[in-house]
Amino acid sequence: MPAMDHSQMGQMPTEHGGHAAMKGALGPYRIAREASGTAWQPDTSEHTGVMMMSGDWTLMAHGVLSLAYDHQSGRRGDDKAFLSGMAMGMARRPLGDGVLQFRASLSPDPLMGKSGYPLLLASGETANGVNRLVDRQHPHDFFMELSASVSQNLGPKSSVFLYGGLPGEPAFGPPAFMHREAIMDSPEAPISHHWLDSTHISFGVVTAGIVLDRMKLEVSRFNAREPDQHRWNIETGPIDSTAIRLSWNPTRELAFQASWGHFKDPEQLEPGVDQKRWSASLLYAREVVPGWKLAATLAWGRKSVEHHHDDAYVAEVSVKHADWTVFGRGEMTENRELRDVDEHGPAYRVGKASLGAVRDFRVADHWSIGVGGLFAVNFVPKALKPLYGSGRPTGAMGFVRLKLD
Repeated sequence: MPAMDHSQMGQMPTEHGGHAAMKGALGPYRIAREASGTAWQPDTSEHTGVMMMSGDWTLMAHGVLSLAYDHQSGRRGDDKAFLSGMAMGMARRPLGDGVLQFRASLSPDPLMGKSGYPLLLASGETANGVNRLVDRQHPHDFFMELSASVSQNLGPKSSVFLYGGLPGEPAFGPPAFMHREAIMDSPEAPISHHWLDSTHISFGVVTAGIVLDRMKLEVSRFNAREPDQHRWNIETGPIDSTAIRLSWNPTRELAFQASWGHFKDPEQLEPGVDQKRWSASLLYAREVVPGWKLAATLAWGRKSVEHHHDDAYVAEVSVKHADWTVFGRGEMTENRELRDVDEHGPAYRVGKASLGAVRDFRVADHWSIGVGGLFAVNFVPKALKPLYGSGRPTGAMGFVRLKLD
């Protein structure tokens, strides 16, 4: 990083200057490898934000606020306008032969109300403490992350680290969907959220790990209980669940992870019922030709409760050129919550495909306004057609967003 006058705070370049030269918080690699929590992404991933220096501290900020109008068709569909997004801040400084970092992430999602927003084939979690949300995406908590981490280098390509959050993200699954470059421009959550990355807001996480060049092994102890109906507060609970994740970036363009977790009593409406989950994913990011950036995700997740094993599969892709981004996602889940029965009813294999685009307009330094939309087709099996009124109900969203980058 270029030498700076640390006696005063000054703005630094956001990507190809300051960011490109920075090392990661967890080890001696470039910061672009780091995503949500302690998860990795390709070294070639987008990593933007406003960065400043104050003494020995490096400060960064990034955020996006979206206003969306959502239409979901069919008997279980609905319409709603809602706000979503996140505001993130980070402060870090050298500590010994490593880095001390603090990170915070806040969300406007609680403003949606307890019913969240309509999203056909989505399920999981309760937002009022009484009913499970079905065909709706729950609002995330106001506090998405309040975490600290410390690392120490063991050599030029190795390190050990410790991460803690209240809330934070344990070492399970790929980066949370709003941080995956292939789909971060979409305003809607994936229906596979509760198979892959719903633990990104866990109220109590401690993770220890070791980095060996392009590999990382980490273990988390955490509170696996889904956030309750009080979306503005900070909760506490026993740190009694475990997750293990192995990450490997074989090239600069690829990031692979495989993880396992034992989730103690995760569902508020099903006390005493534990889950085991598995996940594997591959993330890709590359400038395929000058000015054209391609990002993609392939992911699998499994939830096991007693003798039931339910899978989810996801493929995501985006292409960016100048101020345009085109994005798409295809998903399949085996879901036991779409009928008004308990968690252990029959599993229905359902799917979804969505395609969208957004055009950004730069309005000031580090500020842009984007206008976009998406269209989705849902795939419902014959047994569920009477509930949805069709085997191919559709959904659409239009959105305007304000982004700080």
